[in-house]
Amino acid sequence: MKGRVILVGAGPGAPDLLTLRGARALREADAVVYDALASRELLALVPEGAELHDVGKRGHEAPTRPQEEITELLLRLAREGKRVVRLKGGDPYVFGRGGEEASACVEAGIPLEVVPGVSSIFGALAYAGIPVTDRRHGASFAVVTGHKDPSKVTRETRWSELATAADTLLILMGMRNLEEIVGRLLEAGRDPSTPAAVVMEGTLPGQRVVTAPLAQLVECARAEGVSSPSVVVVGEVVRLRATLAWFEGQPLFGRRVLVTRSIEQAGELALELLSAGAEPWVVPMIRIAAPASWRGLDAALDDLAAYDAVLFTSQNAVDYTVMRARERGVDLGAAGLRSICVGERSAEAALRAGLAVDGVPELRFDAEGVLELLLRGEPVRGRRYLLPRSSLARDALPDGLRAAGATVDAVTAYENKPAEVDAEALCERLRAGALDALLFTSPSTARRFVELLDEGAKHAAASCVVAAIGGVTADALRALGLPADVVSERPAAAPLVAALEQALRERGPHR
Repeated sequence: MKGRVILVGAGPGAPDLLTLRGARALREADAVVYDALASRELLALVPEGAELHDVGKRGHEAPTRPQEEITELLLRLAREGKRVVRLKGGDPYVFGRGGEEASACVEAGIPLEVVPGVSSIFGALAYAGIPVTDRRHGASFAVVTGHKDPSKVTRETRWSELATAADTLLILMGMRNLEEIVGRLLEAGRDPSTPAAVVMEGTLPGQRVVTAPLAQLVECARAEGVSSPSVVVVGEVVRLRATLAWFEGQPLFGRRVLVTRSIEQAGELALELLSAGAEPWVVPMIRIAAPASWRGLDAALDDLAAYDAVLFTSQNAVDYTVMRARERGVDLGAAGLRSICVGERSAEAALRAGLAVDGVPELRFDAEGVLELLLRGEPVRGRRYLLPRSSLARDALPDGLRAAGATVDAVTAYENKPAEVDAEALCERLRAGALDALLFTSPSTARRFVELLDEGAKHAAASCVVAAIGGVTADALRALGLPADVVSERPAAAPLVAALEQALRERGPHR
């Protein structure tokens, strides 16, 4: 069976600037061939088991594979019947050799699809507060690569003509040759006082913008240590940055935050942090897996009529219970089973599965909150509850219900296992003061984190702002010798990030 190749533009850097169609392509991919400039967070969308090929292309640097080998890799994977996503930074058809790869697919008879991406030409400048066009300052623009040697007058880059051909000049991959490029523009008649800017790592929390008159741009960029990847812009539109800059004003701009949540659930939290301007470093401390044995859950699924309700204390419990029910041909909705859910996300997942949701706690979003909700309602004595849960779950809920006269069948629906972590890299970042905040979403993430630390790193961790979801996680952190500076009872990203913003604001400037 013949596969296909899909060229997908990953956008300028921020993962949430990927298009919906690009995200769908990644979710359906059998293989992904990606460049260095494509956000690694996007790879979390790729199905488990899909092939990942890092070809490492970044501007003027040599790729880990020559272009010819990259093209041949795409063709080989497609000929194997795979759905191949070629993930490229920015837009695949803007200085990315996407046209060459597309032509090779067509010539080989491989079905081709192209998903445009937000080019850094537009994305980086928008985040820097610099419009590409503005009728008050410029109605035309020209885009050029600075990768070519500017001392050579080529068909691709006629600097003498470009210098005054458009109101605004946009130069990609120009940092290596910036001095020569600026010199050629000045020689060709561009006004030395023309406003100019360099936008480094545009759309990312490490974004830096240097503005200067064109004649002083090289000197200022060097003084600020600006490097690739950067976009250079020359034109009157640069003046608008003084009033239109917005990204650097985000509440968590430039803050570096460790996210310890499992990879399956870290995405929403990472995107919320990115939206606030922070730089999330996702290092899952745990991984979620199917249980070693389904025996307990299978027996319960075969006897659903015996239960008055099913209790879900996590979204993982819902997901794995629903998955196993489908594998066994059990329709949870048709069984008429009621459910009590620990929070909004687990309730949404239960509703999607066709389950009726009878209640969600209002104040405490943990096992104790579910217990309080049940004991406050109809008498539980004589009732029978199904409790699918983690292999590491606490017994507060089943013990409390049994003490009130209920029967509880607590079965393992998923396992909470330690994730593989580069402990040396983690400790180095902590000791170097390269993290402003640490986020923990469960006691197991906190325990695994502390297990990985040496004494110096643990001491450094205690000086970060430490945030927890739920009082149980906060108690676990304190028992492990770490503070719990921020405690958000709601198991959702937005309130946790909002509380973190407040804590970091009170803590003061970056360390």
